[in-house]
Amino acid sequence: MIDSASPSSPARRCRSASLVLLTAPLLLLGTSPFPAFGQVAPAPSRANRSGAFEVVEATIPELQEAMASGRTTAVELVEAYLARIAAYDPQGPRLNTMIRLNPNARSQAEALDRERASGAVRGSLHGIPIILKDNYDTADMPTTGSSVALAGLVPPDDAFQVRKLREAGAVIVGKSNMHELAAGITTISSLGGQTRNPYDLSRYPGGSSGGTGAAIAASFASVGWGSDTCGSIRIPASQNNLFGLRPTKGLSSIDGIIPLAHTQDVGGPLARTAMDLAIALDATIGMDPADPATEVLRDRELPRFADSLFATALQGARLGMLTSLFGDAPEDREMGRVIRAAVQEMEDAGAVVIEVEIPGLDSLVSGSSVIAHEFKWDLIDYLAATPGAPVGSLQDILDRGLHHVALERTFRTRNASESRDSEAYRTALAKRGAIRDAVVDAMDDQVLDALIYPTMRRAPAQIGDPQRGSNCQLSASSGLPALSVPAGFTPRGLPAGLELLGHPFTDARLLSLAFAFEQATDHRRTPYSTPPLEDGLAPPPVAFDVIADGPVARVRVRFTLDGPTGALSYELDISGVPADEVHAVDIHRTGDGPNGPVIYRLSGPGVASASGNITLSGPEVGALRDGRLYLSVYTREHPAGAARGPVLV
Repeated sequence: MIDSASPSSPARRCRSASLVLLTAPLLLLGTSPFPAFGQVAPAPSRANRSGAFEVVEATIPELQEAMASGRTTAVELVEAYLARIAAYDPQGPRLNTMIRLNPNARSQAEALDRERASGAVRGSLHGIPIILKDNYDTADMPTTGSSVALAGLVPPDDAFQVRKLREAGAVIVGKSNMHELAAGITTISSLGGQTRNPYDLSRYPGGSSGGTGAAIAASFASVGWGSDTCGSIRIPASQNNLFGLRPTKGLSSIDGIIPLAHTQDVGGPLARTAMDLAIALDATIGMDPADPATEVLRDRELPRFADSLFATALQGARLGMLTSLFGDAPEDREMGRVIRAAVQEMEDAGAVVIEVEIPGLDSLVSGSSVIAHEFKWDLIDYLAATPGAPVGSLQDILDRGLHHVALERTFRTRNASESRDSEAYRTALAKRGAIRDAVVDAMDDQVLDALIYPTMRRAPAQIGDPQRGSNCQLSASSGLPALSVPAGFTPRGLPAGLELLGHPFTDARLLSLAFAFEQATDHRRTPYSTPPLEDGLAPPPVAFDVIADGPVARVRVRFTLDGPTGALSYELDISGVPADEVHAVDIHRTGDGPNGPVIYRLSGPGVASASGNITLSGPEVGALRDGRLYLSVYTREHPAGAARGPVLV
């Protein structure tokens, strides 16, 4: 409803883009099908160049309308998403998001198309292609936690949420890579390798649901499912420009999800829009006898997420900016500025924002995680309940070396737990009530709808570096719902997420606030690395010439750009000055002013002709699309610059 007034033990089996116009001195030899960085690809007709329905950034309502009108079918949607996966996952930008594809996806889509043709439509997810994190049990595909230790393990039945998704008519395209056994936040595994961020291929996609996050950001399906023990839905949402909710504990069942820590685990969707997230949540919440945590829903009316979305929800909403979670280290400032700007946008949309401090919060949260106490034992229970499991414990995995080296220290530390019940474990559990009470009391004292803070205090780290800056523990330890919302981009072109944390069972209210923010700002952006396909294939490289003229020198450079990967090859020739007069030919990137630093050296002293290859990062591809790169030639007579010209595509 839009523009209306807003009012104990682990559970287990019991818009295609327009082109940027080019100006002299550029000679255009090819046209770019890729959107400028930060540009949403508008697609009012949703038809691509071949006339087929375009799935890039398509919402669930758009997909349903297209199927209802006969413009596409579930089979065609599956084919379109599979084509995108083939073009961009194992090749091109090599995002590496998928562990395996569902061999029955097409036949399942055909059956759903026949149902639609007979007049039977199950609901909003009928015929909608989705992706599952590889820790959701599926009786027709292996469920491995992205660990080589479980590579061929097929569970005997579906997870609770998977069963509900099938009943709703969703089509599972495949399983996504995850941080091995959900034990980290950078998405690397022995079975799937390293997943990359589609907004900057040199950076992490978050985790542990990073495969799902990157895949949905890249439009490999309409919506995808992850799990969150401490940030594993919200961190990938933040780092892939998505919406992701960690629901109130017990709102949906974790039965059939490989456990990390059953008292902290939750499962749920990640989506490109608030409405898509609402539709996905509506299909998968509810009581389940196999998950004791869902007993909190007994005699409680379930939220209706899609019906609770109001574009005016921020008007009069009271939000508390939890300043202690913004961080005070220099590395926190970049993200903090983006989130504070988003907070201002919320105020502009009618919200009342006050700064809030919760006394003693750091000490309350410290030591409240139970992952180290539960993981070893929960995994033993899961494997014991799964027929044919090739290993029986974390110890087996370690003894046989069936894990990625990046998990070595984590697994050994967590395997050191000596009993299911220890004093440290009881202390951690006891802290939860205190954290919950402190947070709820602070919100009640100020009559707040939600607390707000950065999902991550720091941007996605370079692959190989540690990822720091998570604010995941507050929601995980309190059991309170928390929603990561796209909040914008850093100056380096990296996504930022703002987190909303609310009272128990106010999940739908949080999503309504996020929906209102989305309608007022629209911070969703298409990754540069996964543009629309052309005739089922990635767009071909684009060739273009750049000519820089000066009073004494002239340089002509033939560039060829592969947009999805950022690979840029070049051939240059300098005229007007002898080779021994040449100092360098460089590419610069502008900032706030007309001049900027060198980002690439194309040739050096004494060189008048050169060729080579460079790879632009995501932000550099963005700068190229935005016309913020320029070419400079430096000579002995003109050491401050003999010629300059814009690099445009």
